[in-house]
Amino acid sequence: MKINKVINNNVLSAFDEQSHEIVIMGRGIGFKAKPGDLIDESKIEKLFYIENGILPRRFQEVISKIPLEHVQISADIISYAKNECKMKLNQSIYVALTDHIDFAIQRYRQGIQTPNALVWEIRQFYRREYLVGEYALRLLSERLDLHFSEDEAGFIALHFVNAEFDTDVRDTYALTNIIQKSVAIVWRQFSAGINETSMHYERFIAHLKFFGRRLIFSKELLQDEDPEMADYIEKKYPGEFACAEEIVKEMESEYQCDITREEIMYLAIHIHRIQLQEEET
Repeated sequence: MKINKVINNNVLSAFDEQSHEIVIMGRGIGFKAKPGDLIDESKIEKLFYIENGILPRRFQEVISKIPLEHVQISADIISYAKNECKMKLNQSIYVALTDHIDFAIQRYRQGIQTPNALVWEIRQFYRREYLVGEYALRLLSERLDLHFSEDEAGFIALHFVNAEFDTDVRDTYALTNIIQKSVAIVWRQFSAGINETSMHYERFIAHLKFFGRRLIFSKELLQDEDPEMADYIEKKYPGEFACAEEIVKEMESEYQCDITREEIMYLAIHIHRIQLQEEET
């Protein structure tokens, strides 16, 4: 491969055999190098294939100003999320997380701590993403001897939520608000509580995420394709159906929309399963 551009002493851009632009990272790989030179492949530590035409420029801008160790940590966190947690991520994560990690390190070394008001909700509703945040904190501790609080694990987790759902932070907060309010309504309706470690609870939260996405992003709610089934669920599980109706009423008021009985029916089914789990345990 030949060098296309020297970004700094540790980062180059090049084109592969298919003419895809790649960003190459390695200690000293760009030192005294010039466009057109062959790349010393023995110095390559990381390759970044970023397909979006705009993102390579932004990524190069970000990493040109950031210490190599910070870029490496960010890259390893993303690799962990993809390989160990099987996440499918929008490529914007490379820019957003790398920039965030560097800024978080700067704030830490300046003694600035930023509280995360939603850390409990993030830990409860985005467990897989929060695990990635915890992994990030372990890397920062092991490699840089920096010891962040769980607040930072929550902030990092949100970047992965954004990258999974292809949203921004504002949308993620709105989605979290829907989940938070829905769970609170279920807690109020059923005083026995909820087993937050159960499979049924996990499925309920997953359903709320997709419900929230339909409500906020796509605006394409489930259609009333089976009204008889909705009537049946209402009669069989009146308490759960009423709870689902309260959730829907709250969301209709907040988001100025009409939500179908089909959506209510599926919420009721999930709420029933949570209660069933409680009865079984």
